[in-house]
Amino acid sequence: MIKNITASNYIVLYWDLPENYEKGNRYTVSVNGNVVAETEKCHYKVTELTPETSYDFEVSMVGNTVCEIGKDTIITEAVKNRIDITKSPYNAMGDGKTLNTERIQAAINDCKAGECVYVPAGDYMTGSLYLHSDMELYIDKDAVIHGTTEVKDYEPKIKSRFEGHEMMCYAGLINIGELDREKGCTCFNVKISGEGTICGGGKTLAQNVIDVETVLMKDYLESLGNKIEECELPQTIPGRARPRLVNVSCAKDITITGITVMNGASWNVHMIYSDNIVTYDCTFRSQGVWNGDGWDPDSSTNCTLFGSEFFTGDDAVAIKSGKNPEGNVINRPCEHIRVFDCVSHFGHGITIGSEMSGGVSDVRIWNCDMGNSVYGVEIKGTKKRGGYVRDVHVSYSKVCRILMHSVGYNDDGEGAPTAPVFENCTFENMQVTARMHSREDTDEYCEAIELSGFDIPGHFIKNVKFKNIAIDNDTHSRRQTIYLQCCEGISFENIYCR
Repeated sequence: MIKNITASNYIVLYWDLPENYEKGNRYTVSVNGNVVAETEKCHYKVTELTPETSYDFEVSMVGNTVCEIGKDTIITEAVKNRIDITKSPYNAMGDGKTLNTERIQAAINDCKAGECVYVPAGDYMTGSLYLHSDMELYIDKDAVIHGTTEVKDYEPKIKSRFEGHEMMCYAGLINIGELDREKGCTCFNVKISGEGTICGGGKTLAQNVIDVETVLMKDYLESLGNKIEECELPQTIPGRARPRLVNVSCAKDITITGITVMNGASWNVHMIYSDNIVTYDCTFRSQGVWNGDGWDPDSSTNCTLFGSEFFTGDDAVAIKSGKNPEGNVINRPCEHIRVFDCVSHFGHGITIGSEMSGGVSDVRIWNCDMGNSVYGVEIKGTKKRGGYVRDVHVSYSKVCRILMHSVGYNDDGEGAPTAPVFENCTFENMQVTARMHSREDTDEYCEAIELSGFDIPGHFIKNVKFKNIAIDNDTHSRRQTIYLQCCEGISFENIYCR
Protein backbone atom coordinates (compact mmCIF):
# COMPACT_ATOMS: atom_id res chain seq x y z
CA MET A 1 0.00 0.00 0.00
CA ILE A 2 1.32 3.45 -0.89
CA LYS A 3 0.23 6.70 0.72
CA ASN A 4 0.77 10.22 -0.55
CA ILE A 5 1.16 13.92 0.10
CA THR A 6 -0.37 15.84 -2.78
CA ALA A 7 0.28 19.36 -4.09
CA SER A 8 -0.45 21.07 -7.39
CA ASN A 9 2.93 20.28 -8.96
CA TYR A 10 4.30 17.33 -6.98
CA ILE A 11 3.24 14.17 -5.18
CA VAL A 12 5.22 12.50 -2.39
CA LEU A 13 4.74 8.73 -2.24
CA TYR A 14 5.57 6.80 0.94
CA TRP A 15 5.11 3.26 2.18
CA ASP A 16 5.88 0.90 5.07
CA LEU A 17 8.92 -1.35 5.02
CA PRO A 18 7.76 -4.67 3.49
CA GLU A 19 7.86 -7.68 5.78
CA ASN A 20 9.98 -9.57 3.23
CA TYR A 21 12.50 -6.74 2.76
CA GLU A 22 16.15 -7.80 2.61
CA LYS A 23 19.21 -5.59 2.80
CA GLY A 24 20.18 -4.46 -0.69
CA ASN A 25 16.64 -4.34 -2.02
CA ARG A 26 15.48 -1.19 -3.76
CA TYR A 27 12.22 0.30 -4.94
CA THR A 28 11.16 1.37 -8.43
CA VAL A 29 8.65 4.18 -8.89
CA SER A 30 6.53 4.21 -12.05
CA VAL A 31 4.31 7.00 -13.36
CA ASN A 32 1.73 6.12 -16.01
CA GLY A 33 3.52 2.85 -16.68
CA ASN A 34 7.03 4.31 -17.02
CA VAL A 35 9.75 3.81 -14.39
CA VAL A 36 10.91 7.28 -13.33
CA ALA A 37 13.10 6.47 -10.31
CA GLU A 38 14.82 3.85 -8.20
CA THR A 39 15.41 4.50 -4.52
CA GLU A 40 16.62 2.80 -1.33
CA LYS A 41 14.26 4.84 0.82
CA CYS A 42 10.59 4.24 1.56
CA HIS A 43 9.52 7.52 0.00
CA TYR A 44 9.92 9.41 -3.24
CA LYS A 45 8.89 12.87 -4.42
CA VAL A 46 7.62 13.04 -8.00
CA THR A 47 7.97 16.61 -9.27
CA GLU A 48 7.11 18.73 -12.33
CA LEU A 49 3.53 17.53 -12.43
CA THR A 50 0.56 19.37 -13.89
CA PRO A 51 -2.20 20.70 -11.60
CA GLU A 52 -5.59 18.97 -11.55
CA THR A 53 -4.23 15.99 -13.47
CA SER A 54 -4.68 12.27 -12.83
CA TYR A 55 -1.54 10.10 -12.60
CA ASP A 56 -1.17 6.35 -12.17
CA PHE A 57 1.57 5.41 -9.72
CA GLU A 58 3.14 2.05 -8.95
CA VAL A 59 5.88 1.19 -6.46
CA SER A 60 7.64 -2.19 -6.54
CA MET A 61 10.46 -3.74 -4.54
CA VAL A 62 13.30 -5.23 -6.59
CA GLY A 63 16.48 -7.11 -5.69
CA ASN A 64 16.78 -10.37 -3.77
CA THR A 65 13.04 -10.33 -3.17
CA VAL A 66 10.55 -8.87 -5.61
CA CYS A 67 7.04 -7.71 -4.83
CA GLU A 68 4.54 -5.00 -5.61
CA ILE A 69 4.27 -2.37 -2.86
CA GLY A 70 1.17 -0.73 -4.23
CA LYS A 71 -0.66 1.07 -6.99
CA ASP A 72 -2.76 4.21 -6.84
CA THR A 73 -4.32 6.81 -9.10
CA ILE A 74 -3.81 10.29 -7.64
CA ILE A 75 -5.05 13.67 -8.88
CA THR A 76 -2.84 16.69 -8.25
CA GLU A 77 -4.36 19.68 -6.50
CA ALA A 78 -5.56 22.82 -8.24
CA VAL A 79 -3.28 25.84 -7.99
CA LYS A 80 -4.34 27.65 -4.84
CA ASN A 81 -5.12 31.32 -4.60
CA ARG A 82 -2.38 32.90 -2.50
CA ILE A 83 -3.17 35.37 0.23
CA ASP A 84 0.09 37.34 0.49
CA ILE A 85 0.54 38.63 4.04
CA THR A 86 2.61 41.58 2.77
CA LYS A 87 -0.12 42.87 0.45
CA SER A 88 -3.10 45.04 1.31
CA PRO A 89 -5.12 44.84 3.50
CA TYR A 90 -2.62 42.91 5.68
CA ASN A 91 0.66 44.72 5.01
CA ALA A 92 2.86 42.53 7.20
CA MET A 93 6.45 43.79 7.54
CA GLY A 94 9.32 41.30 7.19
CA ASP A 95 11.90 43.59 8.79
CA GLY A 96 12.57 41.47 11.88
CA LYS A 97 11.24 44.24 14.13
CA THR A 98 7.58 44.97 13.47
CA LEU A 99 5.06 42.90 15.43
CA ASN A 100 2.80 41.31 12.81
CA THR A 101 0.47 39.14 14.91
CA GLU A 102 -2.81 40.86 14.01
CA ARG A 103 -1.85 41.25 10.33
CA ILE A 104 -0.92 37.60 9.82
CA GLN A 105 -3.89 36.38 11.84
CA ALA A 106 -6.22 38.46 9.66
CA ALA A 107 -4.83 36.73 6.56
CA ILE A 108 -5.31 33.35 8.23
CA ASN A 109 -8.90 34.20 9.16
CA ASP A 110 -9.64 35.20 5.57
CA CYS A 111 -8.18 32.00 4.09
CA LYS A 112 -10.87 29.78 2.54
CA ALA A 113 -10.75 26.18 1.31
CA GLY A 114 -8.67 26.07 -1.87
CA GLU A 115 -6.54 29.04 -0.76
CA CYS A 116 -3.26 29.38 1.11
CA VAL A 117 -1.69 32.05 3.27
CA TYR A 118 1.58 32.98 1.56
CA VAL A 119 4.61 34.17 3.54
CA PRO A 120 7.28 35.61 1.17
CA ALA A 121 10.97 36.09 2.03
CA GLY A 122 11.51 38.18 5.15
CA ASP A 123 11.63 37.96 8.95
CA TYR A 124 8.12 38.35 10.38
CA MET A 125 7.98 38.88 14.13
CA THR A 126 4.75 37.63 15.67
CA GLY A 127 3.04 36.20 18.69
CA SER A 128 0.63 33.27 18.72
CA LEU A 129 -1.19 32.43 15.48
CA TYR A 130 -4.23 30.16 15.14
CA LEU A 131 -4.85 28.09 12.01
CA HIS A 132 -8.24 26.61 11.11
CA SER A 133 -9.66 23.71 9.11
CA ASP A 134 -9.20 23.48 5.34
CA MET A 135 -6.28 25.86 4.92
CA GLU A 136 -2.61 25.93 3.98
CA LEU A 137 0.19 28.06 5.37
CA TYR A 138 2.99 28.34 2.80
CA ILE A 139 6.33 29.70 4.06
CA ASP A 140 8.58 30.50 1.12
CA LYS A 141 12.34 30.12 0.96
CA ASP A 142 14.15 32.70 3.12
CA ALA A 143 10.90 33.47 4.95
CA VAL A 144 10.79 33.22 8.75
CA ILE A 145 7.73 33.26 10.99
CA HIS A 146 9.61 34.46 14.06
CA GLY A 147 8.15 34.21 17.54
CA THR A 148 8.90 37.00 19.98
CA THR A 149 10.45 36.49 23.41
CA GLU A 150 7.66 38.41 25.19
CA VAL A 151 5.39 36.27 27.37
CA LYS A 152 2.39 38.53 26.73
CA ASP A 153 2.52 37.68 23.01
CA TYR A 154 1.45 34.09 23.85
CA GLU A 155 -1.58 35.05 25.91
CA PRO A 156 -4.30 34.18 26.63
CA LYS A 157 -3.25 30.76 27.82
CA ILE A 158 -4.81 27.71 26.17
CA LYS A 159 -5.64 24.27 27.47
CA SER A 160 -2.76 21.95 26.61
CA ARG A 161 -0.79 19.03 27.96
CA PHE A 162 2.82 18.99 29.09
CA GLU A 163 4.68 15.98 30.46
CA GLY A 164 1.39 14.17 30.87
CA HIS A 165 -0.57 16.89 32.65
CA GLU A 166 -3.56 18.66 31.07
CA MET A 167 -3.09 22.25 32.10
CA MET A 168 -3.24 25.84 30.97
CA CYS A 169 -0.12 26.74 28.99
CA TYR A 170 0.93 29.72 26.97
CA ALA A 171 -0.30 29.33 23.41
CA GLY A 172 2.06 27.96 20.78
CA LEU A 173 3.53 30.11 18.08
CA ILE A 174 1.44 28.10 15.59
CA ASN A 175 -1.75 26.53 16.97
CA ILE A 176 -3.89 23.94 15.17
CA GLY A 177 -7.07 22.84 16.94
CA GLU A 178 -8.26 23.19 20.53
CA LEU A 179 -7.80 20.65 23.29
CA ASP A 180 -11.03 19.00 24.39
CA ARG A 181 -10.67 15.22 24.53
CA GLU A 182 -14.40 14.72 25.07
CA LYS A 183 -15.24 16.19 21.64
CA GLY A 184 -12.64 14.28 19.63
CA CYS A 185 -11.01 15.87 16.60
CA THR A 186 -12.58 19.20 15.63
CA CYS A 187 -9.95 20.68 13.29
CA PHE A 188 -9.23 19.04 9.92
CA ASN A 189 -7.16 19.23 6.77
CA VAL A 190 -4.42 21.74 7.55
CA LYS A 191 -1.12 21.93 5.70
CA ILE A 192 2.07 23.82 6.58
CA SER A 193 4.50 23.75 3.65
CA GLY A 194 7.28 25.58 1.81
CA GLU A 195 11.02 25.93 2.28
CA GLY A 196 11.02 28.56 5.02
CA THR A 197 11.34 28.54 8.80
CA ILE A 198 9.18 28.65 11.91
CA CYS A 199 11.45 30.00 14.66
CA GLY A 200 10.47 30.42 18.28
CA GLY A 201 11.73 32.56 21.13
CA GLY A 202 13.99 29.74 22.33
CA LYS A 203 15.83 29.88 25.64
CA THR A 204 15.00 33.52 26.24
CA LEU A 205 11.25 33.01 25.97
CA ALA A 206 11.52 29.86 28.09
CA GLN A 207 13.26 31.71 30.90
CA ASN A 208 10.84 34.62 30.69
CA VAL A 209 7.92 32.20 31.12
CA ILE A 210 9.62 30.47 34.05
CA ASP A 211 10.26 33.84 35.72
CA VAL A 212 6.63 34.93 35.32
CA GLU A 213 5.19 31.58 36.41
CA THR A 214 7.49 31.31 39.43
CA VAL A 215 5.99 34.54 40.76
CA LEU A 216 2.41 33.50 39.94
CA MET A 217 2.90 30.08 41.57
CA LYS A 218 4.88 31.27 44.58
CA ASP A 219 2.43 30.05 47.24
CA TYR A 220 1.86 26.68 45.53
CA LEU A 221 5.57 26.02 45.06
CA GLU A 222 6.25 26.83 48.70
CA SER A 223 3.43 24.49 49.78
CA LEU A 224 5.16 21.55 48.09
CA GLY A 225 8.10 21.67 50.47
CA ASN A 226 10.52 18.79 49.87
CA LYS A 227 8.23 17.26 47.22
CA ILE A 228 9.76 19.69 44.74
CA GLU A 229 12.84 17.45 44.86
CA GLU A 230 10.89 14.75 42.98
CA CYS A 231 10.93 16.99 39.92
CA GLU A 232 13.64 16.90 37.30
CA LEU A 233 14.79 20.47 38.06
CA PRO A 234 13.69 23.26 40.44
CA GLN A 235 12.11 25.06 37.46
CA THR A 236 10.22 21.98 36.23
CA ILE A 237 6.77 22.99 37.52
CA PRO A 238 6.77 26.64 36.38
CA GLY A 239 8.43 25.48 33.16
CA ARG A 240 5.44 23.31 32.25
CA ALA A 241 3.54 26.39 31.10
CA ARG A 242 6.02 27.07 28.30
CA PRO A 243 4.47 27.21 24.83
CA ARG A 244 5.10 24.61 22.17
CA LEU A 245 6.34 25.92 18.83
CA VAL A 246 3.70 24.10 16.75
CA ASN A 247 0.82 22.98 18.94
CA VAL A 248 -1.59 20.45 17.41
CA SER A 249 -4.58 19.52 19.59
CA CYS A 250 -7.58 17.33 18.72
CA ALA A 251 -6.82 17.68 15.00
CA LYS A 252 -6.89 15.26 12.09
CA ASP A 253 -5.27 15.10 8.64
CA ILE A 254 -2.46 17.57 9.30
CA THR A 255 0.60 17.75 7.01
CA ILE A 256 3.86 19.56 7.71
CA THR A 257 6.40 19.49 4.87
CA GLY A 258 9.63 21.08 3.75
CA ILE A 259 10.16 23.62 6.53
CA THR A 260 12.75 24.21 9.23
CA VAL A 261 11.31 24.09 12.74
CA MET A 262 13.56 25.66 15.34
CA ASN A 263 14.04 27.09 18.80
CA GLY A 264 10.72 26.50 20.47
CA ALA A 265 10.63 27.41 24.16
CA SER A 266 10.07 23.68 24.78
CA TRP A 267 8.86 20.93 22.43
CA ASN A 268 8.79 21.97 18.80
CA VAL A 269 5.97 19.94 17.19
CA HIS A 270 3.53 18.45 19.69
CA MET A 271 0.43 16.46 18.67
CA ILE A 272 -2.13 15.81 21.44
CA TYR A 273 -5.19 13.55 20.99
CA SER A 274 -4.77 13.88 17.22
CA ASP A 275 -4.89 11.53 14.23
CA ASN A 276 -3.12 11.21 10.88
CA ILE A 277 -0.32 13.74 11.34
CA VAL A 278 2.26 13.48 8.54
CA THR A 279 5.62 15.25 8.71
CA TYR A 280 8.09 15.07 5.82
CA ASP A 281 11.35 16.70 4.74
CA CYS A 282 11.64 18.93 7.79
CA THR A 283 14.71 20.07 9.73
CA PHE A 284 14.44 20.41 13.51
CA ARG A 285 16.93 22.67 15.32
CA SER A 286 16.89 23.29 19.09
CA GLN A 287 20.41 22.79 20.41
CA GLY A 288 20.80 24.35 23.84
CA VAL A 289 17.05 24.45 24.57
CA TRP A 290 15.87 22.63 27.71
CA ASN A 291 13.17 20.08 26.69
CA GLY A 292 13.88 21.00 23.08
CA ASP A 293 12.23 17.89 21.61
CA GLY A 294 11.68 17.78 17.88
CA TRP A 295 8.51 15.77 17.14
CA ASP A 296 6.23 14.48 19.92
CA PRO A 297 3.08 12.43 19.27
CA ASP A 298 1.17 12.40 22.56
CA SER A 299 -1.85 10.05 22.92
CA SER A 300 -2.18 10.39 19.15
CA THR A 301 -2.64 7.85 16.39
CA ASN A 302 -1.39 7.26 12.84
CA CYS A 303 1.45 9.75 13.08
CA THR A 304 4.13 9.45 10.39
CA LEU A 305 7.53 11.14 10.22
CA PHE A 306 10.01 10.59 7.41
CA GLY A 307 12.84 12.14 5.43
CA SER A 308 13.74 14.60 8.20
CA GLU A 309 16.86 15.75 10.09
CA PHE A 310 17.41 16.61 13.75
CA PHE A 311 19.76 18.92 15.64
CA THR A 312 17.84 18.94 18.93
CA GLY A 313 18.48 19.93 22.52
CA ASP A 314 16.54 16.91 23.74
CA ASP A 315 14.76 14.01 22.03
CA ALA A 316 14.52 14.02 18.25
CA VAL A 317 11.29 12.06 18.63
CA ALA A 318 9.43 11.45 21.90
CA ILE A 319 6.37 9.20 21.85
CA LYS A 320 4.10 9.81 24.86
CA SER A 321 0.68 8.99 26.32
CA GLY A 322 0.35 10.81 29.64
CA LYS A 323 1.73 10.68 33.13
CA ASN A 324 0.43 9.09 36.30
CA PRO A 325 -2.14 9.40 37.74
CA GLU A 326 -3.92 11.49 35.11
CA GLY A 327 -2.56 9.52 32.17
CA ASN A 328 -3.91 6.28 33.64
CA VAL A 329 -7.38 7.78 34.09
CA ILE A 330 -7.54 9.39 30.64
CA ASN A 331 -6.18 6.13 29.21
CA ARG A 332 -5.53 7.38 25.67
CA PRO A 333 -2.78 5.30 24.03
CA CYS A 334 -0.34 6.44 21.39
CA GLU A 335 -0.62 3.96 18.50
CA HIS A 336 0.39 3.32 14.89
CA ILE A 337 3.49 5.52 14.80
CA ARG A 338 5.91 5.34 11.86
CA VAL A 339 9.39 6.93 11.78
CA PHE A 340 11.71 6.22 8.86
CA ASP A 341 14.43 7.66 6.63
CA CYS A 342 15.47 10.15 9.34
CA VAL A 343 18.88 11.29 10.62
CA SER A 344 20.00 12.76 13.97
CA HIS A 345 23.06 15.01 13.91
CA PHE A 346 22.73 16.07 17.56
CA GLY A 347 20.30 15.31 20.38
CA HIS A 348 18.94 12.43 22.42
CA GLY A 349 17.57 10.21 19.65
CA ILE A 350 14.20 8.45 19.52
CA THR A 351 12.45 7.79 22.84
CA ILE A 352 9.22 6.28 24.09
CA GLY A 353 8.28 7.77 27.48
CA SER A 354 8.90 8.57 30.09
CA GLU A 355 5.25 9.70 30.06
CA MET A 356 3.56 6.52 28.78
CA SER A 357 0.79 5.90 31.33
CA GLY A 358 -1.92 5.65 28.66
CA GLY A 359 0.03 3.00 26.77
CA VAL A 360 2.09 2.90 23.57
CA SER A 361 1.82 0.25 20.87
CA ASP A 362 2.48 -0.48 17.20
CA VAL A 363 5.56 1.67 16.68
CA ARG A 364 7.71 0.99 13.60
CA ILE A 365 11.13 2.62 13.12
CA TRP A 366 13.38 1.82 10.17
CA ASN A 367 16.18 3.20 8.05
CA CYS A 368 17.06 5.83 10.64
CA ASP A 369 20.54 7.01 11.67
CA MET A 370 20.59 7.87 15.37
CA GLY A 371 24.31 7.22 15.73
CA ASN A 372 25.00 10.84 16.61
CA SER A 373 22.77 10.95 19.66
CA VAL A 374 22.91 10.45 23.42
CA TYR A 375 20.48 7.53 23.77
CA GLY A 376 19.89 6.09 20.30
CA VAL A 377 16.56 4.27 20.73
CA GLU A 378 15.18 4.37 24.26
CA ILE A 379 12.05 3.01 25.96
CA LYS A 380 11.68 4.34 29.49
CA GLY A 381 9.32 4.87 32.41
CA THR A 382 9.22 5.04 36.20
CA LYS A 383 7.56 2.49 38.49
CA LYS A 384 4.76 4.96 39.12
CA ARG A 385 3.65 5.23 35.50
CA GLY A 386 1.52 2.15 34.98
CA GLY A 387 0.46 1.57 31.40
CA TYR A 388 2.45 -0.37 28.82
CA VAL A 389 4.84 -0.19 25.88
CA ARG A 390 4.47 -3.07 23.45
CA ASP A 391 4.80 -4.00 19.82
CA VAL A 392 7.76 -1.71 19.07
CA HIS A 393 9.88 -2.82 16.11
CA VAL A 394 13.15 -1.18 15.05
CA SER A 395 15.10 -2.38 12.02
CA TYR A 396 17.73 -1.44 9.45
CA SER A 397 18.92 1.47 11.56
CA LYS A 398 22.12 2.79 13.12
CA VAL A 399 22.02 3.80 16.78
CA CYS A 400 24.53 4.56 19.50
CA ARG A 401 22.74 2.20 21.88
CA ILE A 402 19.46 0.43 22.63
CA LEU A 403 17.81 1.10 25.99
CA MET A 404 14.70 -0.35 27.64
CA HIS A 405 14.77 0.61 31.27
CA SER A 406 13.22 1.83 34.46
CA VAL A 407 14.28 5.40 35.27
CA GLY A 408 14.05 7.44 38.44
CA TYR A 409 13.69 11.00 37.15
CA ASN A 410 10.52 12.97 36.33
CA ASP A 411 8.95 10.96 39.13
CA ASP A 412 6.55 13.37 40.83
CA GLY A 413 2.85 12.62 41.19
CA GLU A 414 0.74 9.84 42.70
CA GLY A 415 1.68 6.39 41.45
CA ALA A 416 -0.49 4.05 39.39
CA PRO A 417 -1.87 0.90 41.06
CA THR A 418 0.61 -1.27 39.14
CA ALA A 419 3.98 -0.77 37.48
CA PRO A 420 4.31 -0.52 33.68
CA VAL A 421 4.73 -3.44 31.30
CA PHE A 422 7.38 -3.36 28.54
CA GLU A 423 6.96 -6.33 26.20
CA ASN A 424 6.91 -7.84 22.70
CA CYS A 425 9.55 -5.74 20.95
CA THR A 426 12.11 -6.55 18.25
CA PHE A 427 15.41 -5.01 17.20
CA GLU A 428 16.69 -6.46 13.94
CA ASN A 429 19.36 -5.76 11.33
CA MET A 430 20.92 -2.87 13.21
CA GLN A 431 24.31 -1.28 13.79
CA VAL A 432 25.07 -0.24 17.37
CA THR A 433 28.10 2.03 17.75
CA ALA A 434 28.32 1.83 21.59
CA ARG A 435 29.55 5.44 21.51
CA MET A 436 27.10 8.16 22.45
CA HIS A 437 27.38 11.65 21.04
CA SER A 438 27.12 13.70 24.22
CA ARG A 439 25.73 17.14 24.95
CA GLU A 440 29.31 18.41 24.91
CA ASP A 441 29.50 17.36 21.26
CA THR A 442 31.99 14.59 21.99
CA ASP A 443 31.82 10.81 21.61
CA GLU A 444 31.89 8.69 24.77
CA TYR A 445 31.81 4.93 25.34
CA CYS A 446 28.46 3.49 26.45
CA GLU A 447 26.87 0.08 26.86
CA ALA A 448 25.60 -1.24 23.56
CA ILE A 449 22.35 -2.69 24.94
CA GLU A 450 20.70 -2.17 28.32
CA LEU A 451 17.48 -3.87 29.44
CA SER A 452 16.62 -3.05 33.03
CA GLY A 453 13.03 -3.83 33.98
CA PHE A 454 10.91 -3.12 37.02
CA ASP A 455 11.91 -5.20 40.04
CA ILE A 456 8.35 -6.38 40.62
CA PRO A 457 7.16 -9.88 39.62
CA GLY A 458 5.08 -9.69 36.48
CA HIS A 459 6.66 -6.40 35.41
CA PHE A 460 10.01 -7.56 34.13
CA ILE A 461 10.84 -6.60 30.55
CA LYS A 462 9.68 -9.60 28.54
CA ASN A 463 9.64 -11.09 25.06
CA VAL A 464 12.26 -8.93 23.37
CA LYS A 465 14.15 -10.22 20.34
CA PHE A 466 17.54 -9.07 19.05
CA LYS A 467 18.58 -10.41 15.66
CA ASN A 468 21.44 -9.51 13.31
CA ILE A 469 22.90 -6.81 15.55
CA ALA A 470 26.37 -5.53 14.61
CA ILE A 471 28.19 -3.84 17.50
CA ASP A 472 31.14 -1.65 16.60
CA ASN A 473 34.57 -2.58 17.94
CA ASP A 474 35.69 -0.06 20.52
CA THR A 475 38.96 1.68 19.71
CA HIS A 476 39.84 2.04 23.40
CA SER A 477 40.02 -1.73 23.98
CA ARG A 478 36.95 -1.84 26.21
CA ARG A 479 34.74 -4.89 26.23
CA GLN A 480 31.41 -4.31 24.56
CA THR A 481 28.60 -4.71 27.07
CA ILE A 482 25.05 -6.03 27.01
CA TYR A 483 23.38 -5.41 30.38
CA LEU A 484 20.27 -7.32 31.51
CA GLN A 485 18.33 -6.93 34.75
CA CYS A 486 14.76 -7.92 35.64
CA CYS A 487 14.09 -9.48 32.23
CA GLU A 488 12.53 -12.66 30.87
CA GLY A 489 12.07 -14.13 27.42
CA ILE A 490 14.97 -12.18 25.88
CA SER A 491 16.51 -13.78 22.77
CA PHE A 492 19.70 -13.01 20.87
CA GLU A 493 20.48 -14.29 17.40
CA ASN A 494 23.59 -13.38 15.40
CA ILE A 495 24.96 -10.63 17.63
CA TYR A 496 28.52 -9.79 16.56
CA CYS A 497 31.25 -7.16 16.59
CA ARG A 498 32.12 -5.48 13.31
